[in-house]
Amino acid sequence: MCGIVGILSKDEHEVVAHTLTCLKRLEYRGYDSVGVATVEGQLLKDVGGIGPFMQGLDPVSAKISIAHTRWATHGGVSTLNSHPHQDGSAEFTVVHNGIIQNTDELLASMPAQVTVSDTDTEVIALYFNQKVVNEKLTVREAIHSFFEDAVGTFAVLLMRKGDDALYALKRDSPLALAKSETLCSGSVILASDISAFGEHSSEAVFFDDNTYCVVSNKEAVFFDANGRDVDVHYQAFEWRAVDELVDYPHYMIKEIMEQPLTSLRLLESLRTLQADKLQAFADHMKRARRIVFLSCGTSYHASLIGAHLLSKLGYEAHTVIASEFENFILVDPSTFVIALSQSGETMDVIVPLKEIAKGDVRIGSIVNVPFSTIQRFSDISLDLLAGPEICVASTKAFTNQVLALVRIAECLGYECESSGIPGRIEETLRSIDPVCRKMAIELRDVNDLYVLGKGAAYPMAREIALKFKEIDYMHAEGMMAGELKHGTLALIEDGTPVICLIPDGDPSMISAAHEVSARGARTIVVSNTGEGDVNVPEGGRAEFGIYACLFGHLLSYYIGVERGLEIDKPRNLAKSVTVL
Repeated sequence: MCGIVGILSKDEHEVVAHTLTCLKRLEYRGYDSVGVATVEGQLLKDVGGIGPFMQGLDPVSAKISIAHTRWATHGGVSTLNSHPHQDGSAEFTVVHNGIIQNTDELLASMPAQVTVSDTDTEVIALYFNQKVVNEKLTVREAIHSFFEDAVGTFAVLLMRKGDDALYALKRDSPLALAKSETLCSGSVILASDISAFGEHSSEAVFFDDNTYCVVSNKEAVFFDANGRDVDVHYQAFEWRAVDELVDYPHYMIKEIMEQPLTSLRLLESLRTLQADKLQAFADHMKRARRIVFLSCGTSYHASLIGAHLLSKLGYEAHTVIASEFENFILVDPSTFVIALSQSGETMDVIVPLKEIAKGDVRIGSIVNVPFSTIQRFSDISLDLLAGPEICVASTKAFTNQVLALVRIAECLGYECESSGIPGRIEETLRSIDPVCRKMAIELRDVNDLYVLGKGAAYPMAREIALKFKEIDYMHAEGMMAGELKHGTLALIEDGTPVICLIPDGDPSMISAAHEVSARGARTIVVSNTGEGDVNVPEGGRAEFGIYACLFGHLLSYYIGVERGLEIDKPRNLAKSVTVL
């Protein structure tokens, strides 16, 4: 769940600065620490963000540099554990995204090597020193050996001091390469994803698993793990710039307020450019005996909506948290598997997809990042078109996931006026913003909160609760209202906030609200009939869920502001979960 960038160029004066500029676009992948190194052996790193690091950096010249922004897995957050890592003699320098699972075994095989950090990545540098310096292998021979010996996932950029080449190795973790004449003179850029390339390239090579590349003198040559040549092709992509905050204090509120536009963009695309893919999705579902959604976190909550809508239409539909997939659902050629992911790089989703892809099973995906690993695994994919999402907590991409699923359901017979949803999203945001601001002041000191839902509103109850956890560090539970009296009711005390999502005056939800009120809870009713503490536009149950979730996202934002928290970069979390 880290970001890596490497640049090789004929112009050595701006390479390090450009490497860090490209890395800044990957900071959503981790922001615990940052570091940069050059092929001449210079190494600079520190804890904290990339911006302050760049401001305090003196000019550095080099023809090759690599950089890293970290989300800590092995070893705590410290300068010592920050990447890049070197062997003891600084002969080899590496950055790494992924996890090496057999570090102890690798270390045991090279007793002369000594670690100084708590990371798994340092072992990679030590390994190459052992193989090349001590055992006299060539670097390429050592790479072949590493592919055989290393267990785990990795995207690795490797430099040897004084060498004129940059080496890149890939297994499971994402890695791409682009060439550019505008960034530096005759430069080759390697990065975790295409957002790092920015406007400097419009074509990229996406590494296959168990391949590596040797970059030198502007040439990039690809090989498989055994050293055989691999033919690659550059794929055209369109770079979408990340807008600055302008008048917004945080990306989260900016991305929430963009949703009238982003939802309209998606619907227009599904009506025109993506119309054939939308129909193909519907056709796959009609032919399938079973439909299985595969997702995690916020995307899982969206998939619950999809399974609910399809079940209402008479389809056998299931949704499974990807990390538990092997324990629940078996797939066969009559199954249509749909992966949902904002980043398209969620490792918990990719691992089961790799197994599923070995069989004669059709795979669809709904993702926000084009050319991502999950999209490239798919037989058919829909682009969410929500635009870059900088805040770690997903908002606009989640809404577009739900909207895409509603449109698919419409193609199968679900009744909904989806064309009017963007306008009603705008109406909702306008009306609930002052309500959320006021309520956030009242709830800023609360540490326990519950969200109740039923049917299509149940997934939204879980999603809203997740945002209180992510943004506000609050204990929050989203649950089926019917389960309240089977245990959780014991936790309701005087003043405990309970958000009740009540569409169309649902009697069972009204009853649940009365149950918690009778135990002293402070009920907050979200209604589409004008009878709630928070009122959203009229619409079907799935629509109600969209508007209710806007309220939850907005309220969690304003509570975080009242608490003075780091909204866009919650502690211990990263945007793209590329490790298991």
